[in-house]
Amino acid sequence: MSETKSFAQFISEKREKLGLNQLGFAKRCNLTLKEIEDIESGVELFLPTTTRQKIAKVLKIELSEIKKYEIKEEPEGLKEDVIEDIKERILNGEKEILCPVCKNPLIVRIAKMYDLEDNLMLHPKARCTKCPFQLKY
Repeated sequence: MSETKSFAQFISEKREKLGLNQLGFAKRCNLTLKEIEDIESGVELFLPTTTRQKIAKVLKIELSEIKKYEIKEEPEGLKEDVIEDIKERILNGEKEILCPVCKNPLIVRIAKMYDLEDNLMLHPKARCTKCPFQLKY
């Protein structure tokens, strides 16, 4: 049955088994409510390592259990220059970008993160509205 369960369903079911609502779960994971809502609604399909570790600790599960539900297949045949072009377009502020796989709109955003020396790092992120394509930085 695990093959048919979505990543969002897996996280939601594990959280509910612990008797936590989304806000309580977010607080225990030291994440925002929006992050948990995005995960459980299927917006986020692949988590950063630190987020995955926080969730696994609170859910009392191994990281491998989370990883097997994350969508991580890379579409075949995409050239690196196509990916780099999408990243550059996102960083330049474009909002209407089409998926290189299925030509449907991408949902784009720029993740703001800080390195160990407290320098701001901008990472373009995108996911397709129809297929499993995701832009990973």
